[in-house]
Amino acid sequence: MIRSTLVVRRAQPFNAEAQLATLADHVLTPNERFYVRNHFPVPRIDARRWRLTIRGLVDTPLEVSLRMLREMRSRALAVTLECAGNGRSFFRPAIEGEPWVLGAVSTARWGGVLLSALLDRAGMRAEATHLVFRGADGAYERGLSLDEARGTPVLLAYSMNGDPLPAMHGGPVRLIVPGWYGVASVKWLGSVEVTDRPFAGRYQTDRYVYAKSKPVTLMRVRSLISRPEDGAAVRAGIVNVRGLAWSGSGGVRRVEVSVEGGAWRPARLTAPKHFAWQSWRHTVRIRSGQTMTLRSCATDASGETQPEHAEWNALGYGNNSIQTVTVRAG
Repeated sequence: MIRSTLVVRRAQPFNAEAQLATLADHVLTPNERFYVRNHFPVPRIDARRWRLTIRGLVDTPLEVSLRMLREMRSRALAVTLECAGNGRSFFRPAIEGEPWVLGAVSTARWGGVLLSALLDRAGMRAEATHLVFRGADGAYERGLSLDEARGTPVLLAYSMNGDPLPAMHGGPVRLIVPGWYGVASVKWLGSVEVTDRPFAGRYQTDRYVYAKSKPVTLMRVRSLISRPEDGAAVRAGIVNVRGLAWSGSGGVRRVEVSVEGGAWRPARLTAPKHFAWQSWRHTVRIRSGQTMTLRSCATDASGETQPEHAEWNALGYGNNSIQTVTVRAG
């Protein structure tokens, strides 16, 4: 059961984050360990009756069933999703909202059909510039420009790590927007509207913004120490430090580790992945009875580096501050 393996932050609607110590155990996060972010209760949808409509400024309006999607050419992508509020609990002064610590992030292999394939079938009119995605729960809406939607391989996903997409994670079909914070990946997708103007709904302009004119978009570069956990007791001697790093602006170029506030030393980083996190390792030596602080810092392919302290904002988004973990040798 999902609820038994996650740290619950809210029971209704259900919101829960992954346990950091388990994230680095798998390249892909098992479905039951994948974090959950819901704004509303999970709707009950009969997959056999589910339909996706594509309407608006199109040449040919479409109504697509799950069976029709499965008959189209499929694509599978390993994509990391992170809630924009991940790390909110570390902002000071404190901010209202889901009190995420650092586990509102996970990676899965999503299978489905490229959104662009359906847009091509529908045909865009000359004046079409934007898309509005609406969830079947009838309350959640988000928009992308056509250029944004075509600039990354957006998926209409119906599978997660090889299994049918669970309802808790947006099944039968959800949007997956690689590189973007999870807010863009609309669950329980029910319709796509093609328009000639930017969308201005609540979850586009009032929420998920850093400031009035600065929306939440690509995930900021980040690294996490997953093991040892903060406050852990470790054996004296060599300690294997493990973690994960990712960025919405491409692969991570390097991860560095600092011990006791000392010089930054390079960690061993796995090969770059454009849409999924990379794992990293580092070793340190600790004496019996010693308390030690560990910090990790990532730099991505665009040259962006994690800040010492991310800029505070009223809604608590995008906190990619450098993490500090304290351990003690017993």
